[in-house]
Amino acid sequence: MSEILGLLAEGMQLASDLGYQVREEPLGELPGGGCVVGGKRQILLNVQQGPAERLEQLLDVLATDPEAADEPKSRALASRLRERQA
Repeated sequence: MSEILGLLAEGMQLASDLGYQVREEPLGELPGGGCVVGGKRQILLNVQQGPAERLEQLLDVLATDPEAADEPKSRALASRLRERQA
């Protein structure tokens, strides 16, 4: 569980470094994901989901951002992102 929490924190920092605003909010049945609001890129994460599910949503968005490849990240996060891109 601590690995998931660490990857979630690192992923949120990476998203912030890439210019995303990461918001954790209660979204009911919605899983969350990426969107643009007022011209600003955002990632909505459903706070009602567990850390693993929030990490999966975050990775789905980051894996589609070509700028993420150039940012420094741990081997574990880089591996998870590569899995998503394959």
